[in-house]
Amino acid sequence: MFLDENSLRALLLSFIAGMSTLLGAFILFTMKGKNEKLVSMALGFSGGVMISVSFTHLLPHAHELLESAYGEKIGLLLQTIFLLIGVVIAGGLDRFVPHINTGSCEEYKHQNLFRVGFISTLAIGLHNFPEGVATFMAGYNDLSLGVSVALAITLHNIPEGISVAMPIYCATGSKMKAFKYTFLSGIVEPIGALLTYFVLRPYINNFTLGAIFALISGIMLYIAIEELIPSSRQYKYIRTAIISTFVGIIMMPLTHILH
Repeated sequence: MFLDENSLRALLLSFIAGMSTLLGAFILFTMKGKNEKLVSMALGFSGGVMISVSFTHLLPHAHELLESAYGEKIGLLLQTIFLLIGVVIAGGLDRFVPHINTGSCEEYKHQNLFRVGFISTLAIGLHNFPEGVATFMAGYNDLSLGVSVALAITLHNIPEGISVAMPIYCATGSKMKAFKYTFLSGIVEPIGALLTYFVLRPYINNFTLGAIFALISGIMLYIAIEELIPSSRQYKYIRTAIISTFVGIIMMPLTHILH
């Protein structure tokens, strides 16, 4: 079976987003010490981008598609229902996904480090699976939307890569093993996209696209509000975190100028 242009584009975007976890590990091993200001900026910016993508890209697309399939009132009701389902899914996954930790090896010293890293790999891999579905569906339907979603997920995956690589490296002293487990957590994302291609692609219509876009919005909003923004403010650079969040929010609408 040959991949059509839309499918190839969507799979490529998902692969790039998933492999951005390796960028997190790379940053970890090239930084001299822990750059808390950079981490705070990255987390705040990522949260802002996710909020902006949800409200300016995904939800308007979801509303348009569901309204065309079922009318204005039913479409709006379905959009809200699937948005809430996305929030519930993200909340459920959050019970298994450890919060972002970018501490030093010294701060990990009282933990079973390899176990922490291994569980982080499994948990973040589980978290990345629906993100792979999200990137594929967005990229398949519209290049601009796909790029926006992929960018938001890429920014989110970089600190996740750090949270996997750090405890593995502290436990084993091996950068290669840290990269290996970070890769395993990230490759789940394009695998999710590939399964979407084989399973969901034949059923893509206005309803499935609208439902999935609303669901993705709920997942992204939960991640941004519950995880990324609070994590960005846990350091002393609170003003930097706030500014970075708003920069992320306003950046996505401005990208329409380039279209």
